[in-house]
Amino acid sequence: MKTTSFRALTAAAITAAIAEALSFAFGMTWEILWALVLGFGLSAVVQAVVSKESVTRLLPDDSARSIAIACGLGAASSSCSYAAVALARSLFRKGADFTAAIAFEFASTNLVIELGIITWLLLGWQFTLAEFVGGPIMIAILAVAFRLTLKPRLLEEARAQADRGLAGVMEGHATMDMSVGGGSLASRIASDRGFTAISHYFVMDWAAIWKDIVVGLLIAGALAAWVPEAFWQSFFLVEHPVLAKIWGPLIAPLVSVLSFVCSIGNVPLAAVLWNGGISFGGVASFIFADLIILPILNIYRKYYGVKMSWYLLVTFYLSMVAAGWIVELLFGVLGLVPEERHAHVMEASVSWNYTTFLNIVFLVVTAILVARFLRTGGPGMLRMMNMAPHEEDDHEDGGVATYTCPMHPEVRSSTPGRCPKCGMDLVPEER
Repeated sequence: MKTTSFRALTAAAITAAIAEALSFAFGMTWEILWALVLGFGLSAVVQAVVSKESVTRLLPDDSARSIAIACGLGAASSSCSYAAVALARSLFRKGADFTAAIAFEFASTNLVIELGIITWLLLGWQFTLAEFVGGPIMIAILAVAFRLTLKPRLLEEARAQADRGLAGVMEGHATMDMSVGGGSLASRIASDRGFTAISHYFVMDWAAIWKDIVVGLLIAGALAAWVPEAFWQSFFLVEHPVLAKIWGPLIAPLVSVLSFVCSIGNVPLAAVLWNGGISFGGVASFIFADLIILPILNIYRKYYGVKMSWYLLVTFYLSMVAAGWIVELLFGVLGLVPEERHAHVMEASVSWNYTTFLNIVFLVVTAILVARFLRTGGPGMLRMMNMAPHEEDDHEDGGVATYTCPMHPEVRSSTPGRCPKCGMDLVPEER
C-alpha cells in the first residue's frame, strides 16, 4: 500500500515538474512569437533583394574594408548557424578570403535583425546593444588573431579539405539564391518574383532553425522550473562581484557548447542564466558561442580538417571571452548594465494585450507567406535544404551541360540562368 502511494506521489511530482517546465516554455514562446515572425520576415525581405552572387568578389582579403563588408552582408543573411557555416565554406571554396568568410559567418548569426528583437524582448535593450557592439568587437579580435597566428600551411590544408566538398548541414539552404535584381527596391519587393522569394526565404529560415528554437525554449523552461536560484548564484560566483565579471565570460561559452542549442534558440537560455546571476558580459559571450556547439564543431572537422577545427575552437573561444570582458567593462563604465535581473521567463499566461494582438496579426502574415510558398513549388525546395549544392558546371559528355530548375524540372536551358517561374538559379542536370 505504501509502495503504491509512493509511486503515485512520485508520478504526480514528475508530472507537475514537467507541466511547470512546459508552462515556462509556453510563456516565453507566446511573449516572443510575433517578434520571431517579424524578424524572419524582415530577414526574408533583405535576402530577396541582396544577391549572394557578388559576395565572393567583395571579400578578396582580410582588410578592414573586407571584414566590414562581410559583417554587413552577414547581417543581411539567414540567422541559421548551420546555413551560415555552410555558406562560409562555399565562399571560401569560390575564392573568398578565409578570414572574411568566417567574419561573414559570425555576422550572420550574431548581428541579424531577429536576434536583436528577441534579445530585446526577453532581456532588455541593453543586451541587444551589447550584441551589436560586442559582435563587431569579437569579429575584429578574431581577424587580428587569424592574421597573427593562422599559418599558411594550415590554411592550405583546410582549403584542400574544403575542396573535397564533404556535406554538413543545410548545404542547399546556404547556397540558394532567389534574389530579385533590377528596378527600385520597392518594385522588387512588390513584384511577383519578389513576393515568391520572400515567402520561400521566410519558410526556409523557419525550417532551418525551428528545432533549435523549440529545444532552446524547452531547456530554458526546464532550467527555470527545476534548477534552484541558489545553484546558479553559487555557480556564477554572485557573492564575489569582481570574480563574477571575470568568470562569466569564461564559463558561458562552455555552457553554450554543452547545450547543443544555436541560432536564436540560445537567447531564452541566456535569459535564465541572467536571472540566475551570470554577469552581463557572460550573457554576451554565451550568445556569441552558438558557433562552437558540439554539432557545429563536428561540421568544422568535416569542412576543414581536424587541425583547423581545433584551431577554430580555440580562437573562437578566446575571441568570445575577450569580447565578453570588453562588453562588461565598457557597459559598466557607461552605466548601462541593468541593476535588476528581471528577464522575461514567465509561466504560461495569455491575456488580451498588445502581445496577443501582435501575435494574431503576425500569424495572419505567416499564413499568407506559407500559402504563397506552397503554391510556388516551396515543398520541392525544402527537400533540397540538406542536399549538397552542385559545384560543377560541366558534364563529361563533351563539356556541355543541360541546366534545369531544382523545383521546376520542366524548365531546361543550355546555359546557366534563372528559372522564370521561381527565380531560382538553374543547376546542371544530373545524368
